[in-house]
Amino acid sequence: MKNIYYILFILAISTQVANSQNLNRANHLFEDRAYMDAAELYANESPKTQEIYQKLGDCYYFNSDMKIAAKWYKFLLTEYNNTVSPQYYYRYAQTLKGIKKYDEADEWFQKYKEQLHQTPEVIKTLSTLKNEKEQLKNNYVVHKIKGNTSFSDFGTSFYGDKIVFASASKKGNLYAWNNEPYLDLYIANKDENGNLSNIEPLSKNINSKMHEANAVFTKDGKTMYFTRNNYLNGKKGKDAQKINHLKIYKAELVNDQWTNITELPFNNVNYSVEHPALNSAENKLYFASDMPGSIGSLDLFEVDINKDGTFGTPKNLGPKINTIYREQFPFISKNNDLYFSSDRPLGYGGLDIFKSSLVNNQFTTPINLGTPINSNLDDFSFIINDKNKGYFSSNRNGGVGDDDIYAFIQNQKYFVNGLVKDKTSMKLLPETEVSLLNNNGKLLKKVVVDNQASYNFEVENGKSYLIKATKNLYVPFQTEFQVTNNIATNKLPILMESFEQAEKNIIAENNKIQIKIKPIYFDFDKWNIRKDAALELNNVVTILNKYPSMKIEVGAHTDFRGSADYNLMLSEKRAKSVKKYLVSQGINSDRVTSAGYGETQPINNCTKPGSCNEEGYDKNRRCEFVILH
Repeated sequence: MKNIYYILFILAISTQVANSQNLNRANHLFEDRAYMDAAELYANESPKTQEIYQKLGDCYYFNSDMKIAAKWYKFLLTEYNNTVSPQYYYRYAQTLKGIKKYDEADEWFQKYKEQLHQTPEVIKTLSTLKNEKEQLKNNYVVHKIKGNTSFSDFGTSFYGDKIVFASASKKGNLYAWNNEPYLDLYIANKDENGNLSNIEPLSKNINSKMHEANAVFTKDGKTMYFTRNNYLNGKKGKDAQKINHLKIYKAELVNDQWTNITELPFNNVNYSVEHPALNSAENKLYFASDMPGSIGSLDLFEVDINKDGTFGTPKNLGPKINTIYREQFPFISKNNDLYFSSDRPLGYGGLDIFKSSLVNNQFTTPINLGTPINSNLDDFSFIINDKNKGYFSSNRNGGVGDDDIYAFIQNQKYFVNGLVKDKTSMKLLPETEVSLLNNNGKLLKKVVVDNQASYNFEVENGKSYLIKATKNLYVPFQTEFQVTNNIATNKLPILMESFEQAEKNIIAENNKIQIKIKPIYFDFDKWNIRKDAALELNNVVTILNKYPSMKIEVGAHTDFRGSADYNLMLSEKRAKSVKKYLVSQGINSDRVTSAGYGETQPINNCTKPGSCNEEGYDKNRRCEFVILH
C-alpha cells in the first residue's frame, strides 16, 4: 500500500513539473510573439487562470481569428469580470464585430467606457455606419484580382505603370507571430482590371531576412521610402525589452539599382515608425508611429521634407484624425484626401478605412468609407490614382491567403463647394446657412457653416441647381449653376452683402442695424397713425417687401416728461399701432414684433427738466425699426 501512495505522489509531482514547464514554455513563446505556438500550449493548461484566458484570447486576436478570440475572451469576462483590465472589454467588443454580432459589440463597448469611469456612449454601430454610407452613396465597385497567394499579400503602391507590394510568399525562415515567411517587396505589371502579373522581387538590395513592406515612390521613380524592421547592414536593433521595432528607410535608384539605403532621422530603437506616404507636392511625408506624444497605440504624423533633402520635426495630426486606438496605413491622394485605417469604435470590425479631406490646411472629420471597401475584419492600405482606380488590402472571408489585395473602381463624384465671405471686407462669415436646391426649388441639403465658413455638397453631373445662403443682417444670396462634364469639383464662392451695404436707408445707429426713415409724429396723448406718418412708414413697407425674409422690431420711445408708467404704456400702444399699420399694408405679422420702451432708452442726456431744448427732447421721442434677421 505504501508503494502505491509513493507512486501516486511521484506521478502528481511529475504532472505539476510538466505543467509548470508547459506554462513556462507558453509564456516564453508569447513574449517572443510566437502567438500560434503559444496558443497551442495555453489550450492544454488546466485549470485555466485569468492570465491564461487573457493570453489565449490575445494570441488569436493578434492574428485576426476573431471567432476563437471571442470564445476565450468570453470565458475571461464571465469568470474574472471584476479583476480584468478594461482593454479586454474593448477587445471582446472588437471580436464580436469580427463575427458580425454588432448589437452585442455595442453593449460591451458601453461596458468598456464604464470600466474607464467615462460616461457610457450610446453606440449604434450599424445605424451610424448606414447614415455615413448613404452620404457616400456606396460608389465603390470592388473585385478580386489575380496575383494573390496563399500567404499574406498587401500594401500596394504605385510605381510608374507598375505596382509594388509586400508578400510573405518567399521560401525561408518563418515569422513566429503567424508562422508565415518574412515579408519582401515585389514588383508586378497590372492590367486594366487590376490583375497582377510578372511578379518578381523588387530588389535584392532592399529585401532582407527581416520584414519589408509598404513602400512609396517619388514621381521620378528615383527615391523610395519603405518600412523594415530595425535592421541595417546585417545588424538587428532591439529595445530594452528585446523588441525589434519598425523603421522607415530611404533608398535611391542609381544605374537601375536600389542603393544608398539610410534610415530616417526620426526613427528610434524604442518605438516604431512605419507606413510612409508622400503628398502630391512631395514636400511632406506622412507615417504611423507610437513615438512619444502619440494619443493612441499608433498615431498618424506628418513631417516636412526640406528642399535640401533634410527633414523637419514630426508633427502629430491631432485628435481630429488620431484616437486613443490605432491609426495606420496613411495615403494622400492628388486631391489632398487622406485615407487611413483605424480600429476606432464606429467601424465594421478590425481596421476600417477612413477618409479625411484637407480644407484650408486643416483635415476634416474622417468618414468611414463603408462597404464594400470595409468588412467585419481588417481593411487597410488604400491607394487611389487620378483615374479613380486603386487597391486596398483585407483579410476578409473569401480571400486566397491571410491578407489579400483587392482592386476597386470609384465612380466619379461631383461636388460644389466654396467659402462664404462678406462681399466688402472679404471676411469669412461663420454660421451662415447654405442650402442646395434642385431647379424646381426643392430643398436637397442644407448646412450651417462652421468657423472655416466652407460648404461642400455632392451633386450630379449635367444637372442644374440653386444655391441659397442666409445670415442675420445680410441680404439673402441666391445663384444658379450647372454641373458640367470633367469638372469634379465646382468652385462657387458665396459673397454676402449686408443690409447696411445694400440699402442707403439701412444704417448702424445706437448699436443697432435699423431701417432709417424720417421721424414719425403722433398727436398729443394719441397713438393712431397720422397721414404724414403713413407716408414714411410706406418706406419701411417697401424694404420689407424687397426682402421677404427680413424680420424687424418696432421699438417706440418717449422722452422723460410724464410719469414712467404712463410713458411705458403710451410707447407700447404706439409701437402696436405702427405694427398694425405695416400688417395692413400686406406685411405678415410674424415678421414684425413691437415693443414699448417708454423713457428707458434715451439716446442723449436730455433726462432732466431744463437740460435740453425742445429739439433735444424730440430726439428721444422716436420709433426705431431694428432689423432682427
